[in-house]
Parts: sequence; C-alpha cells; structure tokens
Amino acid sequence: MAAASIPVDLRNPGQVFACLGFMEAAEVLCGPCTCRFEYEPLETQATFMLDADGPDDPIVAVVGFLTRAEVKAIAPEDSDLTTARWDVETIVLANEVDALGAEYPCPLPASPAAMPVVLTDGPHTIPVGHWADDLNTTGRDNVKFWAGAAGYPGGALARDALKMIEGLGANALADAAADPFSVSAPQSSSFRFDWRRDYIPLDAGFSPNLQGSVQMVGYPLVELLASIGLEHARPERSDRRDKLSYRYGVSNAALSTVLARAVLGAQSLGFPVRTFRMQLGWPGQEGQARCIVKAEEEFTP
Repeated sequence: MAAASIPVDLRNPGQVFACLGFMEAAEVLCGPCTCRFEYEPLETQATFMLDADGPDDPIVAVVGFLTRAEVKAIAPEDSDLTTARWDVETIVLANEVDALGAEYPCPLPASPAAMPVVLTDGPHTIPVGHWADDLNTTGRDNVKFWAGAAGYPGGALARDALKMIEGLGANALADAAADPFSVSAPQSSSFRFDWRRDYIPLDAGFSPNLQGSVQMVGYPLVELLASIGLEHARPERSDRRDKLSYRYGVSNAALSTVLARAVLGAQSLGFPVRTFRMQLGWPGQEGQARCIVKAEEEFTP
C-alpha cells in the first residue's frame, strides 16, 4: 500500500472536487483507494490523505498520467457529432472505448459542445463527461459553469489544460505532486472550477479580457481533476430553481471512493462531515457562464 498527502483549501470548491478527482483517477491507475481530510476544527487549510492498494504513490501516478494523456471526444454510432473543428479527435464509443461499456454514457448531446470525452495514455482510460447530464432527464445537475464562445467544447478545455502541464520534467513533476493545486499557468478559458482566476467585471470594476497588458493565470490541475471528480459525484443543488447555490462536504473519516462521492454531495451517512455553501455569480449575461464567488462553512446552531 502507498500513501500520499497534499495541501488543500476547503473553501476552494474546485480543490475539494479535485481531491475526489485524484481518488477516481488513482482507482484506475493504482487500484482501490481510501481517503480522508485531515484538519483542525474551524480551520480551512487542510491536508488530503490518499491511500492506494498498489505500490505506487497515487498522487505522483495521477499527475504523471495527466502530463502524458490526450483527450478524445466520444460519439455514438450513426452520429455526425464531431469535435474536429477544435482539433480534438472524435472516436466512436462502441468501436474504440471499451472501458466505458457498450452504451453511450449520456443522452445524445444537442451539439459537440457537450460531448463527453476520455483522457487516455494508451493503457489507461479515464472518462469525463459530467457536463452532458441534463437535470430534467437524469435528475443530476451537470455543474457546468462555462459557456464558451461558438460552443467551445469541454474536450477542447480539457485539451488546453493538458497542454499547460505536458512539459513538466522530473523536478517539476515532483514539485507538482507535492502541491498540485498551486501549479499555475496563463489560462484564457477554463471549466471555472477554481475561483482564483475568475472575476465578475461589474464587481472588479473592469474586464481583464479588454486589457492587453493583463494575463489571467489559472490552475490546470485543479480544473482537470475537478472535472474527473464530478464524473460520479456532484455538489448538492438543493433548490432546482436556484442555479447559483450549491453545498459540498468533506470528512476526516477514512472513506472508500463510493462513500467519498456521497460526502462530497453533503451527505453525512453517519460520518463526521463539514459542509460548505458555494455561491456563484454571473460574470456576463445571466443564464450563460457562472463563476464561483465565495464558499462559506455551514454551522449547526
């Protein structure tokens, strides 16, 4: 068994989602895992602990996988959906993506923008496509915060993030595995899971996109791993009419992946759980992209 730990800010929802993403990816790469969050009461700077059955350090294994992985969009047979316009390869599920099973993993997307993808290095395949879920038909909120121009798809956003980390050498890879959520790079667009690069122009007083001298910095590992973490778990959207409020949870109990998914959705199941409320805002036109404005811990009177 191998154990690893990384720092995490519990008030950064993307980092919490990314911790589950580490666990989901490590299950594929290293075998069954358990995890827990180590923290002091009322403190939000915490440590994520991840144990894997295999001999390899699970954090190093996952970061290494992401530095060599490529993105492929998946389409059902007899479909004309493709992401070729964005230079992302499209493959037919039944013929080439056996790891996902014989059935297409979601309702047929209305456009290439919502096509699910896989991250693959050849031997290993990790599915990502939570953004294709439809609340009305599946009962699951897709937690899709971005709304790219001209239907920029999730596969292209994942490809862009991978390019930011693909050149990590041995020393940089070791540094990234020690503190992956601090790995930063210039990033013009993202899944909007890490609020450190986001802003609402009306609140900020100006729009960085209109300033040639301003370059936004993002956190590609947070974005990629958060998207993986939401493949089988979602923060709770308690009011279907409210698109700007979610709840998520963490626990210091040692949990299997299945139980960690439930806790992320703010379900206690008898375990000690700290819950946080995430508030979103509209950085542009209402009803399009959303961004995280703040996250605050909930306290029971």
